[in-house]
Amino acid sequence: MEEAKWYVAHTFSGYENKVASDINIVVENRNLHDLIQEVVVPTETVVEIKEDGTKKEVERKIFPSYVLIKMVMNDDTWYIVRNTRGCAGFVGPEGKPVPLTEEEVSKLGVEKVKVEVAYKEGDLVNVIDGPLEGFSGTVESVDAENNSVQVTISMFGRETSVDFELDQLEKVSD
Repeated sequence: MEEAKWYVAHTFSGYENKVASDINIVVENRNLHDLIQEVVVPTETVVEIKEDGTKKEVERKIFPSYVLIKMVMNDDTWYIVRNTRGCAGFVGPEGKPVPLTEEEVSKLGVEKVKVEVAYKEGDLVNVIDGPLEGFSGTVESVDAENNSVQVTISMFGRETSVDFELDQLEKVSD
């Protein structure tokens, strides 16, 4: 069977969540989990500051009018997505669906990449990437879900807690 790829569907303004949930309902009803694997409306949480100075966290769509779909493209899946109410078609030349490249998928951050690390809390690590490259420190906590590691580094005679991405560190070999 073909491998599922990420495609972008264009929706009418404001219909992103409706299109995503309608596609998910069809997948559920027809048991098409192997063909249409994921439907995502990328969002980010931003803090809006109102005129009176109050702060409010708001969920905002990163790509208004677009839905990302990980699916195996065939006549049936194309038809299901294309004929979902509120969907205007796929993104691609003349409406022909073009899958996103691996690079585009990783930049969009729609697929969480599992990073296996050789270090754990309490281990001594070297920073191998970023502005603090060359420094060493002790791992305080590892949050693999959010690709982050908290490390205590000694800088200018002071202990400083710094957040890193998982792949910016390597364990100091014994």
